[in-house]
Amino acid sequence: MTKTLMIQGTTSDAGKSTLVTGLCRWLARRHVRVAPFKPQNMALNSAVSIDGGEIGRAQAVQAYAARLAPHSDMNPVLLKPNTDIGAQVIIHGKSVGNMDASDYHRYKRVAWTAVQQSYERLAAQYDVIIVEGAGSPAEINLRDRDIANMGFAEAVDCPVLLIADIDRGGVFAHLTGTLALLSASEQARVAGFVINRFRGDIALLQPGLDWLEQRTDKPVFGALPYLHGLHIEAEDALPHESVPSKGAGALRVVVPVTPHISNHTDFDPLRLHLQVDFRFVAPDEIIPPADLMILAGSKSVRADLEWLRARGWDAAIHRHLRYGGRLIGICGGFQMLGRAIRDPLGLESEAGTSPGLGFLDMETSLEPDKQLRNVQGRLVLGDAPVTGYEIHTGISKGAALAHPALDLEGRMDGAVSADGQIIGTYVHGLFDGAPACDALLAWAGLVDAQTADYIATKDAAFERLADAVEAHVDTASLERLLGLTEGGQ
Repeated sequence: MTKTLMIQGTTSDAGKSTLVTGLCRWLARRHVRVAPFKPQNMALNSAVSIDGGEIGRAQAVQAYAARLAPHSDMNPVLLKPNTDIGAQVIIHGKSVGNMDASDYHRYKRVAWTAVQQSYERLAAQYDVIIVEGAGSPAEINLRDRDIANMGFAEAVDCPVLLIADIDRGGVFAHLTGTLALLSASEQARVAGFVINRFRGDIALLQPGLDWLEQRTDKPVFGALPYLHGLHIEAEDALPHESVPSKGAGALRVVVPVTPHISNHTDFDPLRLHLQVDFRFVAPDEIIPPADLMILAGSKSVRADLEWLRARGWDAAIHRHLRYGGRLIGICGGFQMLGRAIRDPLGLESEAGTSPGLGFLDMETSLEPDKQLRNVQGRLVLGDAPVTGYEIHTGISKGAALAHPALDLEGRMDGAVSADGQIIGTYVHGLFDGAPACDALLAWAGLVDAQTADYIATKDAAFERLADAVEAHVDTASLERLLGLTEGGQ
């Protein structure tokens, strides 16, 4: 029988994704066949699975930690917000359309069937499934037809660990309050607690842990330390930890943050790069002087382009180019570089056409069939190898494409401007490989670019997380919970 353990959090960003990632690598190191699973995810950072579907980025990361290729069954329901009240709904890796909150609530019965199907397929292949909840199980307004937290745990009859972030404060209130708002059967399902991001002397925390166990009659499985410098790709939110300035000689790279920015994990290799002074420019900030500016992907390209113009950032981009700066547009950012973006069917917002920035002689039309593929090929610039993925509904056409940016094994992608200042591409993950990153940074003006192995950096983070689980979590109790030892459930 496959054993299932669900990790739920007292809040968003409590550490659910991190703990699931750490548990997947810890179990994989023990040669346990383990798979990650998230019934329902809401995120704009996504990945292309091995079966050609779209899933949340966090589940792809967890799959890599488990030493697996990501599969659409690992995240059967993905919601990609495109307005304050609506989202694109993706089932088993494929879009089924846009829905507002009320429509999706009615659709949940269909979504639940997809969740069941994916879970059963994973259960037939793996010994252990580590499930990640969404947000908090104590959101009272979301309990009806819940498929993301306790609704799922009750349906498959699995134990739950509740995790809270002590670094944000109020950890004991978060844990006891969340537990108190659950039903009696849900409370009984909580096997214990994990505290995340603890720094300091554990002896000073012990009285609080003793009080928590006495009050709830639930064990604390452990307190994971604050792992400084740990790099795990974000599920959705922009990185909240600042990156130290790299000093004189570093290449200055800026990415303007628009309301619907997506797949900003594209820039993690640049944030970590020792020769790059990287900065996300917040909506209330002025775009500073830079060597390289990058326009990121977007879930609502026309809306983000209008928003960008309303803040005068289009003028800042023109000024950047006049002063000799380099510009890269990725996916939605690439579409913005053309003369027009057409959405005749209203796929992202109201039907219509928006003028682009006009830097590249091309136009983009949004079409119902989303392009989803993992790709590899070479940069035309420097002939460097590239491995990445595409997630987009737009089809771009025009004279600019006669000068492509990438050769994807015979299929040409993107464009390079006639003056060589601008590159556009649909490929995400452009900077993940060291040769491609070196070539692009050299093009942008960095002398003697030396990019570290980003794949090795990510794997080292998985190992560090697994080490933290080994050192700071009661693994013997975990093994019993997962039935990995005699006397286990």
